[in-house]
Amino acid sequence: MSRFRNRSAHPESEFSRQESQGQGDSARRVSGSAKRTLNAQGRPNILQVGMRQSPWQDLYYLMLTIPWVWFFVLTVLMYVGTNGCFAIVYLIGGNNLTNAQPGSFWDAFFFSVQTMATIGYGAIAPSNFYANVVVSVEAMLGLLGVAVVTGLTFARLARPTARVLFSRVAVIAPYNGVPTLMFRTANRRGNQILEARLWLSLVRDEVTEEGYTMRRFYDLKLSREHTPVFSLTWTAMHPIDADSPLYGMTSDELSRDNTEIVVSLMGIDETVAQTIHARYSYIIREVLWNHRFRDIFVDTLDSKRAIDFTRFHDTFEIEF
Repeated sequence: MSRFRNRSAHPESEFSRQESQGQGDSARRVSGSAKRTLNAQGRPNILQVGMRQSPWQDLYYLMLTIPWVWFFVLTVLMYVGTNGCFAIVYLIGGNNLTNAQPGSFWDAFFFSVQTMATIGYGAIAPSNFYANVVVSVEAMLGLLGVAVVTGLTFARLARPTARVLFSRVAVIAPYNGVPTLMFRTANRRGNQILEARLWLSLVRDEVTEEGYTMRRFYDLKLSREHTPVFSLTWTAMHPIDADSPLYGMTSDELSRDNTEIVVSLMGIDETVAQTIHARYSYIIREVLWNHRFRDIFVDTLDSKRAIDFTRFHDTFEIEF
């Protein structure tokens, strides 16, 4: 089994041969049983066991992070449920709504809707002290509810998100005579990310002298980890030299240690002037030995340079 320190004839390992089979020109995301810290969306892929904290105890965070569909579903459920509860309260007080059918739940329900929304059509109105007290409480809660939902909606819309594309695979190929780990990233928006910075970390299991298995993090130094303006694409490179934690490691060793390469990008979105973050990870099965990325810069008919994102994930095998 050849190692990274061998810069001459570097026969492809059995591991990398398995990766290249069926790869073709288009890199596909490889599924497997390897332990992954982050999923494809850059979110933690770790289950919390033994934590008995209910998500409802952090309702504000829950409403900010759930998908939009569930946000609207929960909002509608709370709206309908609150009006239903107030309708029952009105019915408990007896016949206290003028022009409403005695004991009609729906008349009480829609009166609650009109009260909470401060519509006031005038057809149904409170007729005694009990009903007026309930109307006062509901009107106040309605104003607070509208303010809370409006604030949550604005906070969700105003929260900056990074639309950054990462290549589905990373490759290892010689660069200036040194085996180099490379992956691609691109800004999917038409604007610019200012003061963009990349961090690359190696995560793997290590066994101590006492026999304990620890999850260790190592920094992987990039040839260029900062760019003042990130608007197009960026090919990140980590030289696998004597100072690299990958130096001397074989693909089988990295796979056995559940090695994962974690990428983190941070910058300032020029449109909203706020800091954005993007994350991605590669397990060793997604690292292709003796491969390069295909060139994505093409010339158009009017002699202009263009980026062909259909080739963004494409690789080809090389002899090394």
